[in-house]
This record gives sequence, C-alpha cells and structure tokens, in this order.
Amino acid sequence: MATAMADEPRLPPIPKLWKRVPKGRVLAFAPHPDDEVAGPGGVLALHSAQGDPVRVIVTTDGITGDPDRRFAGSTYAERRRAESRAGLREVGVDDVQFWGFPDSCVLSASDLEWGVQMALTAIAQFAPTIVYLPWELDGHPDHHAAHLVVTRALDRAGFRGLALGYEVWNAMVPDVIVETTSVFAQKQRAMLAHQSQIAYVQYDHCLGGLSAYRSLVHLRGKGYGEAFRCVRGSLPDELAEPT
Repeated sequence: MATAMADEPRLPPIPKLWKRVPKGRVLAFAPHPDDEVAGPGGVLALHSAQGDPVRVIVTTDGITGDPDRRFAGSTYAERRRAESRAGLREVGVDDVQFWGFPDSCVLSASDLEWGVQMALTAIAQFAPTIVYLPWELDGHPDHHAAHLVVTRALDRAGFRGLALGYEVWNAMVPDVIVETTSVFAQKQRAMLAHQSQIAYVQYDHCLGGLSAYRSLVHLRGKGYGEAFRCVRGSLPDELAEPT
C-alpha cells in the first residue's frame, strides 16, 4: 500500500453541530454596520431568545458604502447607524455601540493599537464570556483589522471564555455549525433593514444561500445554519449533537 506524502492535503474534520448556543454574556464585534447580522445574526437571535445579555460593537462608520453617492453624505453615517439599530431589533438586540472609525483605510501600527485599547475597554466594561468576531481569513481589510484588534485585546485581557470567528466575505472550513432554521426569517429581515447596502449588493440573497448551504453536512440540506471557527477557548462538548 502506498504511503501518503507528508505534504499531501488531509481530509478536514467534520464540524460539530449545535442546535443551541452556549449561555453567557455575549459581545459581538462587527467591522461595518450590517456585518453583525450578515455574519452571526442568527446566533445573536438565539442568544437573545434564551435571555443572554448581548452587546454589539460596530467599529467603523461605513461611509465608503455609498460609492455612487445615492444618499445624502451629511447624514449617511447616521443612516447606517439607524439601519444597524433596526436590523438588530429584528434579532432581539438593542445594546449596540458605534466606535465611528473611518472604514477602508490603510491602518498603521498606532491605528491598530488604538483599536486594541478600545477593545480592551469594551471587554472590561461588559465582561463577556462569549465573543464573536470576523474569522482570521475573512476577505476584507476591515474584517482582517477587526480580527487582529479583537484577538490582541482578548490575549492582553487574559480572556478565558469562548471566542468564535464568523464568515461574511470568505467561506471557512468550520469547527462548528449552529442550526439557525428557527430564526432565519429574523436574520433575513435584519439584513433587509440595511437598504443603503442592499441598493448595491443583494447580500441577503448571497448570505441566505450560504446559510442554506451550511445545512448540507448535518441537516440533509433542510434548514439553515451559521458556521464558526474556534478562535480562543474550546468548544463545549455538551452542546455537540451526535453525528
């Protein structure tokens, strides 16, 4: 029998399936107003439904999201904040903070450090046990910057909870799929609240399709799911469904 070469690709592990989310204090970081529902919107709805405290932090103002200038520039940042609040209400969340950093910028080391300090303050103030953030290879510079900022802050804070990375721009090989069938309609409504972005890209269609695809492995293609990678901590064994 031939021996496999060390550099040959290996079969990835089958992701765990969760039909519920862990209980705890939830802090979610979104690079732009809409990522909080486009990525982990279904999971935030599940946390809200089980009574978990949930706070969302939107790091940038999203003002480059109107390249054709279809909306009034003087009120555009506030429009995006209002859409974010409306979308989060659809998933049962009313605690949201906006840092207001400019988006689509090339960040210096001092810019990243400023973000780390903001994240450290947010972690200290809210004391989360569960953190959601963009996964490490999500394909947008602002998402990558948010991942760096939050992970550095978690490490400096000595975070001992669970941090999960979510997908928006790049699909991941996940560690866990969370079934979100029961709250998918809420996620759809939440994404549609961001009309300034739907005017450019029908991302509700794209990410709805991604959620449907995430039902392929464990749910026989019936229903919806959201995928996550374990960024810090470990996945609780008691949530995993038998496979």
